[in-house]
Amino acid sequence: MTLRIAVLASGRGSNLQAILQAIGAGTLDAEVVGVFSDKPAAPALRQVPASRRWSARPGAFPDRAAYEAALSDAVAAVNPDWVVCAGYMRILGDAFIARFRGRLLNIHPSLLPRYRGLHTHARAIEAGDAEHGASVHFVIPELDAGAVVAQVRVPVLPDDTPEALAARLLPREHALLVAVLRLASEGQLAEQGNITRCHGQPLLNPLSLDSADRLAL
Repeated sequence: MTLRIAVLASGRGSNLQAILQAIGAGTLDAEVVGVFSDKPAAPALRQVPASRRWSARPGAFPDRAAYEAALSDAVAAVNPDWVVCAGYMRILGDAFIARFRGRLLNIHPSLLPRYRGLHTHARAIEAGDAEHGASVHFVIPELDAGAVVAQVRVPVLPDDTPEALAARLLPREHALLVAVLRLASEGQLAEQGNITRCHGQPLLNPLSLDSADRLAL
């Protein structure tokens, strides 16, 4: 069965583009049924037809709860199998997370549990890390703290800037997200409590994406 994916994005939508390209190439059996943004001018929205776009400024609502209720209802209306936060820059509230818990994923540019939150590339360089990376994890109310499904790693070079490191990581980040969604499309990914289950078995450690874009223990 073709996977129905709803994507939340706040910016350019490069991860969304990677998903759409994989679908177009026939390497991901999925359909992006909606793109949702807190930024009405976000370039990500333009990657899908107008009928599949939803956006609203949070400031136009009386409070955060009202905005999130509207967002939650809009996402639910497209009947997604999975909801993917791909560069969505707002922290999701408990009610939204509870509604989609277990089928709500985020991609984060660090090797979690390292560097939750922002400025991850600069923080990795400042810490003198030998490697950096990205993680796909289930979303829970605590920021960037849900069970990690899979990670990809890149080296940190001696002369790296945050911008250079981000550019080196980005294509691997795209490949990681597509690989995890492919696993989901095969019905082989689930969250049980705070544990990821893959092929029915609990993952004690995140899967790793290899150089051939394959996920392995």
